[in-house]
Amino acid sequence: MHQHKHINLLFPFFFFLYLLSSVNVGVTGAGEKSCESPAGVNPFTPKAFLIRYWTKQVTNDLPKSSFLLNKASPLSAVELATFSKLADQNALSTQLPSFCSSANLLCFPDLSPSLKKHDHNVNFASYLNRNFTNYGTSQLGDFDSFKNYSDGDNLPVDSFQRYSRDSVGHGDKFANYAADANVADQSFSTYGSTATGGAGEFKNYHHGVNNPNLQFKTYSTDTNGRQQSFNSYSDDANAGDQGFTNYGRNGNGAADGFNSYGKDSNVVGSTFNGYGQNANGANETFASYGEDGNVPQNNFNSYGNGGNAEVDIFKNYRDQSNVGDDSFQSYAKNSNAAEVKFVNYGKSFNEGTDKFTGYGSKGSNQEIGFKQYGVNNTFKDYTKKGVTFAQYTKKTANLASLMAASGKSVNRWVEPGKFFRERMLKTGTVMPMPDIRDKMPKRSFLPRVISSKLPFSTLRLNEMKQIFHARENSSMEGILADGLSECERVPSPGETKRCVGSGEDLIDFAVSVLGRAVVVRTTENTHGSKENVMIGSVKGINSGRITKSVSCHQSLFPYLLYYCHSVPKVRVYEADLLDPKTKAKINHGVAICHIDTSSWSAGHGAFIALGSGPGKIEVCHWIFENDMTWTIAD
Repeated sequence: MHQHKHINLLFPFFFFLYLLSSVNVGVTGAGEKSCESPAGVNPFTPKAFLIRYWTKQVTNDLPKSSFLLNKASPLSAVELATFSKLADQNALSTQLPSFCSSANLLCFPDLSPSLKKHDHNVNFASYLNRNFTNYGTSQLGDFDSFKNYSDGDNLPVDSFQRYSRDSVGHGDKFANYAADANVADQSFSTYGSTATGGAGEFKNYHHGVNNPNLQFKTYSTDTNGRQQSFNSYSDDANAGDQGFTNYGRNGNGAADGFNSYGKDSNVVGSTFNGYGQNANGANETFASYGEDGNVPQNNFNSYGNGGNAEVDIFKNYRDQSNVGDDSFQSYAKNSNAAEVKFVNYGKSFNEGTDKFTGYGSKGSNQEIGFKQYGVNNTFKDYTKKGVTFAQYTKKTANLASLMAASGKSVNRWVEPGKFFRERMLKTGTVMPMPDIRDKMPKRSFLPRVISSKLPFSTLRLNEMKQIFHARENSSMEGILADGLSECERVPSPGETKRCVGSGEDLIDFAVSVLGRAVVVRTTENTHGSKENVMIGSVKGINSGRITKSVSCHQSLFPYLLYYCHSVPKVRVYEADLLDPKTKAKINHGVAICHIDTSSWSAGHGAFIALGSGPGKIEVCHWIFENDMTWTIAD
């Protein structure tokens, strides 16, 4: 620690010399010195350097983009020097809390000391980011209530390891837990293991969470007669993943209910590994699981393997959802007297995919029934004994007839106004505006002198995890892995792409595609979100002709990271947005229209919303808050 203090005192001077050497003092075409900084701005801060870099790289007479410059790193000159030196030494992790706070990054707090003392019938209200390791161990009776816990918090991180282990008759209830949080991270490892009796209830858990990450590892293993209930779990959530590993393994008489799990959620996935393995008399019900969801993804691996007299009921599972992908591998394998009922399973409007591999194999006295089961399913090495199919849909269901029967429209899963046709961009048109508000955590760019030193590669994921203190199976691990994977994805046909984590990298990419006379365009504000708006005056960039552009969309990552890409055949528009009643201007929107959609997936939300298919129509969308598109100055 003393060594770092000496670095803080000595390094800034040499770092300033580096900054000065990187400045190209001269006059741009606009007559502005490239080393100028605004009054009151320290010339050695990241923001001042970005201003000079813009002047050096961009050659037009337009004002610099305040939209972009406001995303510059807020580090002071001394902080920049200090953390750059730590990055050189691969020692940022030693000062992570200070680095995250100073640089405005997304970082999860390290776990606090464990709360081990247990009072009778505790009501945990208004708690936040606590560590409940070994809490309630060997507890006899009593009841814990987690109500309105971590509500509305941006980054709740809670750990419930070995909670209620070896307890007898102990109950716990999670009601309205972490509702409306942004990026939630909870770990339930060996929760309730070897407990006898008692009950755990998860009600309205993670409702409306933006990115839930929940890990139930060896949850309720070796229990006797303990009951678990998941009601309204992760409803209305967005993205995220739930992992159930060895849940209920070796349990006796356990009863688990998943009721309205993931309802109305968007791309929420669940993984059940070894769920109920070697259990006796287990009873699990999945009712309305993934109902009305958008692309739910659930994997059941070795579920109920080696169980005895297990009863599993899947009722209205993934009903009315869009697409979806479920995998059942070795489900109820080696089991005895298992009873599995699929009632109205997978009746999606838009076909999903289900794979059953080794389902019920090597079992005995099983009873497995599929009633009104959906379409597009694969059964491989499936047991042929004790299996019945009643009203099984063998042919592709007619989408239009399903819609008519339910009274639901084809854009049921896509927010109104998210996608629209080019002809809507005419003065006087009234149309719905989607929610264009930025739901990402607030972050800033890193200066390139730091971002360039980070191990930004999936091959070096473990190093990134070490820097940002990412535990195994944590939200941060998923954020890092997903961000890196998307950035390394092979470009689509005709696409030029790059992920940028600094303002300098962003400018370089835009200039490399469009040349130096570039301009940043974005929707002015969020007014009109989730309401009808009237289109006022409309301007087509490049006179409304097909043009080159670079669009940049935020990725969830510790620092501000944009996925920037250029795709062929687009038109870009700017339009005044008016209040339909008063005709007053409330916003100035930027829209991009993709003229060639031939390479898009048939299940793309645009086609679900607009009722067409790849290559048949153009598709337009607004640029959302904090996203942007670059074009040549017009």
